Amino acid sequence: MKIGVLTLPLNDNYGGLLQAFALRTVLRSMGHDSIVIDRRRKRLSNIRKFASIAKSRILGRSIYPKLLLSEYQSGVILKEIKSFQKRYISHFTESITTDGGMSCLNKMGFDAFVVGSDQCWRPRYLPNVRNYFLDFAENQRNIRRIAYAASFGVSHWEINEPDTRACRKLARKFDGISVREDTGVALVKKYLGRDDAVHVVDPTMLISAEQYMEIFANEDAPRVSGDLKVYILDKNQEKDLMTQQIAARFGWNLFEMQPHKRLGSEKVTDDNAGDFSYPNPVQWLRGFRDAKFVVTDSFHGVVFSILFNVPFIAIGNVNRGLARFESLLSKLGLSNRFVTDLSPDKINDAISQEIHWHRVNAIVENERSKSMDFLKKHLQ
Repeated sequence: MKIGVLTLPLNDNYGGLLQAFALRTVLRSMGHDSIVIDRRRKRLSNIRKFASIAKSRILGRSIYPKLLLSEYQSGVILKEIKSFQKRYISHFTESITTDGGMSCLNKMGFDAFVVGSDQCWRPRYLPNVRNYFLDFAENQRNIRRIAYAASFGVSHWEINEPDTRACRKLARKFDGISVREDTGVALVKKYLGRDDAVHVVDPTMLISAEQYMEIFANEDAPRVSGDLKVYILDKNQEKDLMTQQIAARFGWNLFEMQPHKRLGSEKVTDDNAGDFSYPNPVQWLRGFRDAKFVVTDSFHGVVFSILFNVPFIAIGNVNRGLARFESLLSKLGLSNRFVTDLSPDKINDAISQEIHWHRVNAIVENERSKSMDFLKKHLQ
């Protein structure tokens, strides 16, 4: 079966890259040929880009750092990301930046479309939310329509009324709908009119730790030196202080495996662009395997800590969405690892709780099996 996979753009998001890799790996193991649909926002022309920068400066607003990058600088910064995409995901459509371009997919001979995973039903991250309910294939017959681990990211409804009406109509055509968070089941029922949605695991959890370790061997990825892996997407002084205190308490060496400098911290030039480059995704992933402890505010950071059985603290981020964390950790009996209050007492409580990995692993295996059954039911 030829399957088109529609997910968020695979830019500099490690979790997004690895969930696309994992889903394609599983579909291939089922005997399917899958292609990732490269749906993106339309790139600003140089004139519009300069106009946007000028307007921001006049109004005293911060300028989105990526707007300031040249093509060469962007290439340097994303070199390792693109290399991983080419080797491990490889099958993409041409970049599509318009609704008309999405309609062209109907001429490519797809037998099915799979929407997911990641926050592919959260409108703030999408060029057009209706595309992610397959509006471009609305009139196509004999096409299977599946949502796998689609995520709203939050526990409340963010899609506007006109789009909700359109998406509700489109959702009726889906052969199967599964969501990544338990709260998503209720949202699908209330707003999309489907009472048969099921809760499944993120695609990255469909693959075992051993399968990920095979990639380390293939890439000859060296062991990471360090004890405390810190993967913080939204840094601030409070989080920095907390991680330093944990490292000092246990005598651990702290490591991050993120760009040495963050975009926006200083001007990017052709000479210093390498300082902003993203580390190799395989080496980034191996950092979770080799760490003694992980502190992260990333959903996929939590996922890989769990898969590699590494103790962790998950820091909640309201703007990015708490439902993802709460749903996963509750399912695995690990809610005590989730903190929004970074006071020393709360952190100490989380650290001191022992994780019974044999119980966690048993639940993961059971949920993985149920999630695979969903895919097999609708794609075989």
